Amino acid sequence: MTVTAWDEPTGATPRGTLVVLPGRGETDASYARFGARLSADAYKVRVVPVDLDDLTATRERVEKLLADESLPSPKVLVGADSGATLAAVLVGEVAADAAVIAGVALPGSTADGTWEDQVEARTACPVHRSVLDGDLLLDREALEQPLPWTSLELAAPDKPVLVIHGSADRITSAADAVSSYVGAPGARVWLVDGGRHDILNDVSHRSVAATIVLFLESLKLGAELPPVLVPAGAVR
Repeated sequence: MTVTAWDEPTGATPRGTLVVLPGRGETDASYARFGARLSADAYKVRVVPVDLDDLTATRERVEKLLADESLPSPKVLVGADSGATLAAVLVGEVAADAAVIAGVALPGSTADGTWEDQVEARTACPVHRSVLDGDLLLDREALEQPLPWTSLELAAPDKPVLVIHGSADRITSAADAVSSYVGAPGARVWLVDGGRHDILNDVSHRSVAATIVLFLESLKLGAELPPVLVPAGAVR
């Protein structure tokens, strides 16, 4: 198994491990910015190859990382597109402490048209567009491919989850993406105003990354996600 890795800065104490599950067609090139940013905050980042035609093998890869005692806890699944769907399915079944579900894909979540149309659906970020255009290993027809799940009912697990979705996502509507999680205990749900499908790599990627870090830091304090920051009037 080839796993792309980013580690904490030299001398820093690692604060946890992110197991990243890419979406359809994506390679690790799509996560270089995310990996560098989260590892700079002392979280180890591991990008796991996802084979949608062999979900059993993919699950075994994830479980192998989660069982690696050299990787610090909390161990959090982070998924985008079909990877977010997989993270949502697996988090309640494997030894992960939590999940970040970013731009989830559901049955029927596809985008056809030209490559330019697909990039347009993915992101408005010019830097990420250049990454996609320059990635020779990326499957340019991936978003036309159906998911391996013909039907799927996502339910909030008995573990903390952070759900982030773009309000302007035309591949998976925001309403469908968050409906299972809004109001659920342990779920934190955010919509990115005007955000598109590749929400980890859209124009608001800095705010999305900061939201993920706040979630992780809260998780470090406990599974009930106590707040790290509180209004001044709330401190007594």
